[in-house]
Amino acid sequence: MMEREIVKIALLQDKARASVAEAADVTESLIAEAAANGAKIICTQELFLTEYFCWKQDPAFFDLAHPVPSGLTDRFRGIAAKHAVVLILSLFEFRAPGLYHNTAAVIDADGSFLGKYRKMHIPQDPGFEEKFYFAPGDLGFRAFDTKYGRIGVIVCWDQWYPESARLTALQGAKIIFCPTAIGGIAGEGAELAALQRDAWLNVQRGHAVANGCYYAAVNRVGIEHGTRFWGSSFVCDFYGNHMTLGSEEECAILYAECDFRAMEEHRRMWPFFRDRRIDAYENLTRRFND
Repeated sequence: MMEREIVKIALLQDKARASVAEAADVTESLIAEAAANGAKIICTQELFLTEYFCWKQDPAFFDLAHPVPSGLTDRFRGIAAKHAVVLILSLFEFRAPGLYHNTAAVIDADGSFLGKYRKMHIPQDPGFEEKFYFAPGDLGFRAFDTKYGRIGVIVCWDQWYPESARLTALQGAKIIFCPTAIGGIAGEGAELAALQRDAWLNVQRGHAVANGCYYAAVNRVGIEHGTRFWGSSFVCDFYGNHMTLGSEEECAILYAECDFRAMEEHRRMWPFFRDRRIDAYENLTRRFND
């Protein structure tokens, strides 16, 4: 597949909406706007159709899940084809009775369903009760050939693990997208939240540097059930420099142009993949090296 050397991407930083129907309608309009502004690959925030329901354990929230693919993804397949854009949609996947995943669906610019990535690392913290809802992903770390280049997806808690970005990059991803829902819990205070936000930004910038690729994180904004989501969606280049950085409070569409030729030239100068000591990493598969 012949890919473009420069691809414009868009991140949809939004807030919780009143219903799934409203969230889908708003997202459709945002996609149309981003496409009109030249974006070719567009990514939503984590679980963009709903509030961040993992704030508590409630079996009723399982009713928010959909099969992937389904009629819902069919709607967005039509939207992708209409605007000739690649879409990355972060969804709550119903797989079987009692079995659910936090899943990203990838749709190509002709509307074809390319596949899905299931979130591998599942957190369990106050205000982030995800182990109650999601089984760990079982599809591995993946990359997808789209009309505009080979991309990879990880989801939220995956972002803290260098292995997630590394294995996605080793699949050939030139841009790693990370839909997320992260913020500060009111009871922990603003100072701690600011430190955590900095750590969140810094660790992901490091993934871009270590893998010589572009990295795009998409967060939500707003206050939901005591959590202030801190937005700050961003794209960074292979030096870890922010190409765009969103507000901590405002909904926005963020754009960046990713130059694959420049990325190739950079990797020739800093050939991290060439110099990896794959003969010495076997202990990475252990929980801890006592």
